[in-house]
Amino acid sequence: MDKFPAILPPFLILFFSFSLSLSDGYFTGNSSHPGLTSQADSLCAQLIEPNGYSCAEYIVQTKDGYLLALQRVSSRSGDIRVQQGRPVLLQHGLFMAGDAWFLDSTEQSLGFILADQGFDVWVGNVRGTRWSHGHTSLSETEKEFWEWSWQELALYDLAEMLNYINSVTSSKIFIVGHSQGTIMSLAALTQPDIAEMVEAAALLCPISYLDHVSAPLVLRMVAVHLDQMVLGLGLHQLNFRSDVLVNLVDSLCDGHVDCTDFLSSVTGQNCCFNKTRMDFYLEYEPHPSSVKNLRHLFQMIRQGTFSRYDYGILKNLLMYGQFKPPAFDLNSIPKSLPLWMSYGGNDALADVTDVQHTLEELTSNPELLYLENYGHIDFLLSINANRDVYDHMIGFFSQLCTA
Repeated sequence: MDKFPAILPPFLILFFSFSLSLSDGYFTGNSSHPGLTSQADSLCAQLIEPNGYSCAEYIVQTKDGYLLALQRVSSRSGDIRVQQGRPVLLQHGLFMAGDAWFLDSTEQSLGFILADQGFDVWVGNVRGTRWSHGHTSLSETEKEFWEWSWQELALYDLAEMLNYINSVTSSKIFIVGHSQGTIMSLAALTQPDIAEMVEAAALLCPISYLDHVSAPLVLRMVAVHLDQMVLGLGLHQLNFRSDVLVNLVDSLCDGHVDCTDFLSSVTGQNCCFNKTRMDFYLEYEPHPSSVKNLRHLFQMIRQGTFSRYDYGILKNLLMYGQFKPPAFDLNSIPKSLPLWMSYGGNDALADVTDVQHTLEELTSNPELLYLENYGHIDFLLSINANRDVYDHMIGFFSQLCTA
């Protein structure tokens, strides 16, 4: 894979960390699917199997025609075809993909840790990412390919992945989400047909509201309407490996925001992120997303809502039959559905005030883990996350397995 363009400040990508199956069996990557052109180009082959873990890949088709990759991982001593543990779906954040759960050592990466603990690990990859580029009729060079936001990721991508896992395992599923993965999870769980497939959810940096984001560079992006600027350039795909976007975002810092500590300017201060592995991370991140997705996130910041995409009054009437987009009602998440959430005092994206807003709207009382010194990236890439975060999460799941 090409290295990330040098002009981009190195921590930019970390801000954005903010079923009908086409293959009913073991998928090795030898397919015409454009996102997985060869076995050597698959996530299994690049990050999981070299560490001694069995890994199978499947393709799932969404209702609107996107082709998603699902990886299934077992422990180094397990047989992937006779998995006995409870299925867990790992759902990544914005501008990331399933590789995010395997970027550190086997003792530090949550995907490996869960497999070693005996869970049946499934790894989600949403539309537009490197592992899931593809559609039944659209090319990714077409505008229509990128006509989606996290709304579709929740109601189509996540829903179809859960449906496929449920059909294979005949079991309800644990969900683990980080950042945008929690937005998707919370939105999806307001839908009864999706919630009934889920045993419990563990949310890292939980987000349903974003109106208290405090990261200086993020606020500047919103203030200058970066989303509209990119659309004005005729772009519909957000690919931060392109020189156009690299230069555009780099200019936002120049004379406007102190980006000396770039990571802090976009995520909050992270206590335990391993900066020495940045070159390795940049071999895999960032993945593309859509301009519409960014616009939807900016709507959340500007309007203080957790709602479907806002098209404006006239198109809202056409799409939804009302002037404003319908809200995702957190009260609709079943009270009986166990939730576990972990959040940090230094997270400038999943702000503590917004997390509290989420908690107030839920009918249940989630189990909480608050870490004062953790920032947004620590929950995924901290050198101490296995002890600080994942042990608690696994304890939460294990209690439910034995109940």
